[in-house]
Amino acid sequence: MADESRDDASGNDAAGNDASRHGAAREQARHETTFERADRNFGELLQELRVTQTGVAILFAFLLTLAFTQRFPSLDSVQRGMYVTTLLLAVAAAALFTAPAAVHRGLFQRHAKPQIVQVSSRLASIGMAVLALALTGSVLLVVDVAMGRTVGIIAAVGTFVVCAGLWGVLPRVLRAGVPRKRDE
Repeated sequence: MADESRDDASGNDAAGNDASRHGAAREQARHETTFERADRNFGELLQELRVTQTGVAILFAFLLTLAFTQRFPSLDSVQRGMYVTTLLLAVAAAALFTAPAAVHRGLFQRHAKPQIVQVSSRLASIGMAVLALALTGSVLLVVDVAMGRTVGIIAAVGTFVVCAGLWGVLPRVLRAGVPRKRDE
């Protein structure tokens, strides 16, 4: 049976208290089988994917409409290259974020949930990296058109640094401070 009073992601209990302050609560292990843990992890992953898929869909829709604006024909060849590259990155991110559903469907009722979770988690991680590149490209294109190439490059670098920091560095820093439990 899973310990429902503690939220693994935040380390907070149901009342919002830091579980590490309550030594015993922090040490309490989840009593779940490998398949129960895989089910829980897959559910958590799907929640994460719901958030990211919405953002990717909005970005993709924005990019699709750009080609039909009055200003699009005035883009130079570099800007058109940025556009196509960014559009393809958004497609790749969408494919990576929806792939876990296809993996699950392909392995449904084969008792492969732990493998599904492992592969799906990897796909989501790669999707986040591709999404960071798509967002960076979008900012580069829009700011380049609006304010010039140099400002566009600066804004794109800033975008990439923010995404890499929040999505890559921050989780690794936090992970370093949290010991891994065997039953997680």
